[in-house]
Amino acid sequence: MPEFERRTTVPAVQSSKVRDGDAPLAMITAYDAPSARTADAAGADMLLVGDSVAMVVLGYDDTLQVTIDDMAHHVAAVRRANPTALIVGDLPWLSYHVSTEDTVRNAATLIRAGAGAVKLEGGRKRLVAIQALLDAEIPVMGHVGLTPQSVNSLGGYKVQGRDVDGAETILGDAMALEEAGCFAIVLECVPEVLGRTITEAVSVPTIGIGAGVDCDGQVLVWHDVLGMNGDRKPPKFVRRYADLESEAVAALSSFVTDVHNGDFPAKSEVYSMPAAAAEVVELYGAAAEAVRTTS
Repeated sequence: MPEFERRTTVPAVQSSKVRDGDAPLAMITAYDAPSARTADAAGADMLLVGDSVAMVVLGYDDTLQVTIDDMAHHVAAVRRANPTALIVGDLPWLSYHVSTEDTVRNAATLIRAGAGAVKLEGGRKRLVAIQALLDAEIPVMGHVGLTPQSVNSLGGYKVQGRDVDGAETILGDAMALEEAGCFAIVLECVPEVLGRTITEAVSVPTIGIGAGVDCDGQVLVWHDVLGMNGDRKPPKFVRRYADLESEAVAALSSFVTDVHNGDFPAKSEVYSMPAAAAEVVELYGAAAEAVRTTS
């Protein structure tokens, strides 16, 4: 019998609920092999190849600039790290909004690139797209609350569901996503009481990002956790666990200084060759120098 790789699976995630005694799930974004390798080594249950790559890696102002080809490129890089965590690929803006045929084709692109599931934003208006994906045997993670791909219609990155009508809409959307077959639901930037209410109302795990401690899991952006934000101010819900950007600048500054001062490379950092061969090479060099100076 062949030995199969041990990986986190969609059914394992789908059955995980804190109220049933399971530990909360940890999801971290990853965009390339190094970030995937480090997040997986840290024990993350899921790696989200998020469309946040637009802002934290590619330098755009929002997530609306990335394409399905961009996302497939980064999903493939994450997969090449061979993580045991479940890889979830974000479907970017306009990749699932036009037709079900486009939706399935674009999701299949991410699956072929190495994702084990896809994530899309929105509630009841996305049910047709979700059904088409599930019919194609593509697992779907939902996402309600603040949906960054809707930043223009929402009027910015604002907490959602702060009034009764808004909370009822988000709760209804989450329940509809569960009923449609989503294996997990991201809750972004909603009041803690709403995060708790949704988590209690659905049987699939909720993954919070600014949705309170009662969710069945939490997700943060790799760069936010490690303090590699540049001038971008992290949201209130971010907890920084390191200041790697400052450490990186200090390390690279030391390299630049050593180069400018002639201190890099040292003798221990260069390659040698047999003395006889070195003498011949030096003769070649001398001959070449003579030709250069007389020409």
